[in-house]
Amino acid sequence: MKLIKFEIVTPEKIILKEMIQSLTVPTKEGVITVLPKHIPLIGILVPGVAHIKKEDDTLEIFSVSSGFIEVLRDKIVILADTAERADEIDADRAEEARAKAEEAKQRAENESDVDFAAIQANLEKELARVKAAQKWRNLKR
Repeated sequence: MKLIKFEIVTPEKIILKEMIQSLTVPTKEGVITVLPKHIPLIGILVPGVAHIKKEDDTLEIFSVSSGFIEVLRDKIVILADTAERADEIDADRAEEARAKAEEAKQRAENESDVDFAAIQANLEKELARVKAAQKWRNLKR
């Protein structure tokens, strides 16, 4: 079985660092899957759900926000603003945060001097957290 080194790094800490079989992650160009010996690339991450197939064939699911992915011949690095393991996300709290972000977006549409990009980014991040928690819950059933 071929493996590749993998790291998820946020400004606060290294979230995961280990050998994996594959990674599926959302990018600006669409969802990509990276396997060992993938061609080198650099991509822009968008908020969403990342799937990691680990060395022992288990699947780990993460919520990732914006950032970058770098794929080298022998290593994958994700530099994300935030990343959370799906099994650590409180689904109810994530849904509440998503609803609050949606309300903030709707309120901002009635105002003139608002940073819509920041509001939209927060909404997308919270939606990714909800999706990751739901996928994890479905996987464990």
